[in-house]
Amino acid sequence: MTAAGEGDSDLVREYADDLAAALRGPARAKARMVEELCGGLLDTTDAHADRGLSRRHAFRAAVRESGTVDELVPGCQREPTLAQARHTARSVALTAPVLIARWCLAGAHGPASSGPVSRAAQLLAVNAAVVAVVAALLAAATLAATGGLARRLPAPRRLPLLVAWTGTTAGIAMAVTTLALATAAALAEDRPLLACAGVLAAASHAVVATSARACRRCARQSAPKSRTVPAH
Repeated sequence: MTAAGEGDSDLVREYADDLAAALRGPARAKARMVEELCGGLLDTTDAHADRGLSRRHAFRAAVRESGTVDELVPGCQREPTLAQARHTARSVALTAPVLIARWCLAGAHGPASSGPVSRAAQLLAVNAAVVAVVAALLAAATLAATGGLARRLPAPRRLPLLVAWTGTTAGIAMAVTTLALATAAALAEDRPLLACAGVLAAASHAVVATSARACRRCARQSAPKSRTVPAH
């Protein structure tokens, strides 16, 4: 094999940087994908160089065979998208049960008042807890579908988008629970406990909402583009 020159390394590095910037998803999944693709690109470049082409022309020939960044992104986005879906599902699965437990703990020290504000806060929290339970179950199913089960059955194409909106819904539920806990804390005698639960609920909302937003971006990028039918 012909040793890669400094200019060749610069070309591959630029190609890798462009590919990494175009892909969406967790950094580790993207880095693994880019490393694999650039390794194959270098092997193809070496093969062309061994047949007498200069390194620059060999690299260009390899890109024509392997595909440009714009050509590769639609097919390569699937794996980082699934990785982001797993990350979002894991965030929901871990934070939703903790959120419910915090509310139950706070409920034991909740306000004794039976006024309309107190009842509204309790109703909001109960509804948010139900949403959190459903989201946690869907998240657990997603982790199973994209884990060991994915080796036998392919994950549904629309699963990442479903996970993204499940995470968004769970994030909204956590924001509602934060509001309910803040209201309960204002009415309760044991305010520090409820205030702490509210802060943790807000932190959970930030984690899940951020991950869900990234998952929506990945899902949109990996979605098949509709073809325009030319008019006759």
